[in-house]
Amino acid sequence: MNRKRFLDFARNDKIGYTQVGDSNLTITFVRRSYSASGGAEAYLKRLAHGLINRRHEVELITTEDWLTHEWPFGQITRLRARSATEFADQVEQERTRRPSTLWFSLERIWRCDIFRAGDGVHRAWLERRKKFELPLQRFARRLSSKHQQLLQLEDALFAKRGAARTIVASDMVKNEILDLYRYPADNIDTVRNGVPLQRFQFDSELREKSRANLKLQRDHIALLFAGSGWERKGLLFAMQAMAMSRDRRMRLLVAGRGKTQRYYKSKHVLFLGEVVDLLPIYAAADIFILPTIYDPFSNACLEALACGLPVITTRSNGFSEIIEHQVHGSIVDAPNDIAALSAAVKFWSDEPRRSSARSTIIERASQFDISRNVEQTLTVLRQAISAVPE
Repeated sequence: MNRKRFLDFARNDKIGYTQVGDSNLTITFVRRSYSASGGAEAYLKRLAHGLINRRHEVELITTEDWLTHEWPFGQITRLRARSATEFADQVEQERTRRPSTLWFSLERIWRCDIFRAGDGVHRAWLERRKKFELPLQRFARRLSSKHQQLLQLEDALFAKRGAARTIVASDMVKNEILDLYRYPADNIDTVRNGVPLQRFQFDSELREKSRANLKLQRDHIALLFAGSGWERKGLLFAMQAMAMSRDRRMRLLVAGRGKTQRYYKSKHVLFLGEVVDLLPIYAAADIFILPTIYDPFSNACLEALACGLPVITTRSNGFSEIIEHQVHGSIVDAPNDIAALSAAVKFWSDEPRRSSARSTIIERASQFDISRNVEQTLTVLRQAISAVPE
């Protein structure tokens, strides 16, 4: 491992560097894609950091998308795969070369010791998506080789028991796996997402600086939408909810990758592009909104919560399970219920209400530090090892 790069990562994420315990596990992580602003990638790096701190060894199987400096934790092996099944086939070949390691996959592959269903259940997502698509779109999706491959791999993991154990971040995903694949409930572990709380905190000084940089006036109410895959995460619904509020003070900040030409232009909507460090944007915002069609457990929602922002989201987001309606944010039943979203925006537009709720919001987020996630994940890893026959 490049120690300098590892220490740089620890400093940048403000989560410290403490060595604890003896090295006793070797874990091979699998993640095919890479996005600098991706929630899964951020989570994986934080988990790897926590495991390294406890003197466990980690390595990564990925593709050429993952840059070397973004993995300062151990060995990295890049596969040249053009499709999901080709990647899974190559991972299976790598498994034969590493018989003594524990295989922890964040990607749908044929087999693994631990599968973290961080991307949710693809079959469930496709079913939810049908409600928001035209017949021609549904027909085209059924013919898509990409979706067919993902469903085949998902079936291998769940229906054919290719995953010895599965980690989920929400009861929503757990129930989808049980209902759609009859996977054994005893083999599913719920481990909520975690973030480095020392990094994500309310900072009034940073807030003033960030709002000035974004040209937000003192009376502007800044709604923040963050994430890529705008159709799935409900950007159009967020824009419609803001428009329905008819509040001239409202501004919508959009952080993430997407095709802006698909969305109507407004001087009240600011497209920021892909933002690697969202902390200044959280600081500038007043309300976080994610009216998602499907999200297993949004990391961005948890980061926003830690920064003291009320979070408006849907019951289709596993994150909604950890907050209370009109206490830590608002939960709407359907992402396209624009009236309900607009009412939630209006509710949290009241500055005294936001200020009085901030300490309660931050206290709720404090229960989801990344260290807790690492410890719970380690427990699952040890269970997986003990289940392997000698």
